[in-house]
Amino acid sequence: MKKTSIGTWAYNVGPYGENPIPFETVGETLAELKFNGMELGGFNGYPNPHNHPEKEQRDELKEKMKNWGLSFSGFAQDLWSEELLNTDDQSKYISEFKSNVDFAVDLEIKGVRVDCVQPPTIHKDVEFDTLFSRLTTTWDTCINYAADKGIYVTWEFEPGFAFNKPSYVLRVLDKLQHSNFGLMYDTCHGQMMGVNGARQEGEKEVVNDQIELINKFSGRINHIHLIDSDNKCHKDANGNDETSSHPPFGEGILDFDIIVPILAKENVGHDWWTVDLCFWPEAWDATEKCKVALDNLISKYGN
Repeated sequence: MKKTSIGTWAYNVGPYGENPIPFETVGETLAELKFNGMELGGFNGYPNPHNHPEKEQRDELKEKMKNWGLSFSGFAQDLWSEELLNTDDQSKYISEFKSNVDFAVDLEIKGVRVDCVQPPTIHKDVEFDTLFSRLTTTWDTCINYAADKGIYVTWEFEPGFAFNKPSYVLRVLDKLQHSNFGLMYDTCHGQMMGVNGARQEGEKEVVNDQIELINKFSGRINHIHLIDSDNKCHKDANGNDETSSHPPFGEGILDFDIIVPILAKENVGHDWWTVDLCFWPEAWDATEKCKVALDNLISKYGN
């Protein structure tokens, strides 16, 4: 049976950035809603290596989670302020990555999330081969470090970051053939990047539907996020498209009775299905509704 989780970044970034839901409130509420776990985002004051530097603090957090009856389904590292593709010196990125992996180990979290950090506009300014080398060389070091610690790494592809075309994703995967590295498949990002070609530089590269995209990536998926899509990106402070909007189940156009049975066949190595409401303005109010929808999908396809 699949286990239910939800990403905590929905409650402390974007629309909630200036007034985040307190972490304790999140934990208590998810427990009341009978989630099996939470996917920790180490952003904006939520637990991370810097505000929990000591082993004793991390043990206290584990005890808090135990008291809530929750487990961690994964960890989204706060690497957004680091330089990855826009420099030839990724030493600080690698150092921060290692710190986050050590944090995950202490919390008994099995997987950590990465993204490409810089926006897709960097493809206009830097040659593809240079970007590809910077990304894969750096991630190779990081993935090997995580492997030595028993941690898997999952890459969340999305419109708002570089390498946001299906062929680019496959090239990276082909270069980094590690058993502990794979893709996070987010159903909203799959729609926006794969079907709509949102924020792709140059010629758009799209597929007919998400089934085609999932089949392209089949065997490389090691984490799943489930959420709807309205075929739109959310807007940044200047009104420009940023990344996928992540509307709650039932407020978009996705047919989960087609998508989820295909995703459910993927051997991701664990039982977590995670809701992702990132950047949705009413994420907190939509949490209970999404739990009901996720339970329904699990009852049909998650055994």
